[in-house]
Amino acid sequence: MLLRLKPTFADRLRERTEPLVGLWAASGSPVATEIVAGSGADLVLIDAEHGPIDASTALPLLQAVAGHDVTALVRVPWNDAIAMKRFLDIGAQNLIVPTVSSAAEAEAAVRAMRYPPAGVRGIGSALARASQWTRVPDYVPNADAYVSLTVQIETAEAVERAAEIAAVDGVDAIFIGPSDLAGSMGQPGPEVVGAAVLRTIETVRAAGKPVGVNAFVPADAERYLAAGVDFVVVQADVTVLARGLDAAVSQVRGAVREEQGGCTECSSTTTVM
Repeated sequence: MLLRLKPTFADRLRERTEPLVGLWAASGSPVATEIVAGSGADLVLIDAEHGPIDASTALPLLQAVAGHDVTALVRVPWNDAIAMKRFLDIGAQNLIVPTVSSAAEAEAAVRAMRYPPAGVRGIGSALARASQWTRVPDYVPNADAYVSLTVQIETAEAVERAAEIAAVDGVDAIFIGPSDLAGSMGQPGPEVVGAAVLRTIETVRAAGKPVGVNAFVPADAERYLAAGVDFVVVQADVTVLARGLDAAVSQVRGAVREEQGGCTECSSTTTVM
């Protein structure tokens, strides 16, 4: 039985008619990830950089997403060829590599995505979900068409080198991380960081590469969309769960306290009958 793989993130970017909207799946829960995948978002970003997710726990998350009309990306822990190989082999077609600050680092990530002679990815496709255990015909010679690479700009150095990073052949998209960028800049305040993000967006667009940004604050997302980003990531399963539960508890407690405060017959003492 011959199988076909899903279009890659690079394919989705080429075919898009409007900016793509993404959500993080950071909990490590297949159920939560399936809920994220069914939200109507275009992208589900599985985060193996922060939190409990590794290659073995990412596999059921990819399986949870597979039945939905959504593109799954995996952010790997680091720009490391061995880690990237493992995520590619379990069937992650689209990788995000964090903290890429130079063209040389971007080139190293590209080599990790590709089989020899163009790269250093180990050829274990017959043992791997990536090729559906060789049920995808001619997987190895066509592997470059089945995967995509996004590199993350999130340091002050990377902002200055954004044009050369974007120019690297094999980098399909640039993803800007404002939080780590703020840390790299010494936490100068949101306006300064926002200006650096906008400058990076302009530079990457001028280089002809798709660019996206993490933006959990709606006003930030609107500003970056107005600047022409190709994709924006707006929330995470864990943050929605935490803030939603906090709000639900606070709302009920507030209502109880309001009711008690307005009761003229309530007393702090209890009469024993």
